[in-house]
Amino acid sequence: MAHLTCHRDPLLARVRRIAGQVAALEKAIAGDVGCAEVLHQAAGVRGAIAGLMDELIEDHLREHVARPGLTDEERAAAAKELAAVIRRYGK
Repeated sequence: MAHLTCHRDPLLARVRRIAGQVAALEKAIAGDVGCAEVLHQAAGVRGAIAGLMDELIEDHLREHVARPGLTDEERAAAAKELAAVIRRYGK
């Protein structure tokens, strides 16, 4: 996705923050932290991933489905890809 090149740095920063959250979750589990704290951290990771997915889906929709100048075939293919991602993401 060429449009991701424009947003690469903020996306990578977001992924690195998520990686930090996952590392903190691992450390909490390994360090015998209380159950409630581990659940809280896991929920934070889940929320961060969901936010990243929302942004990526929105970018795909904007650039590959709704952008002016696309052919009907390009729109249909991008919509099909997006539907597959949403189906998988929803599981």
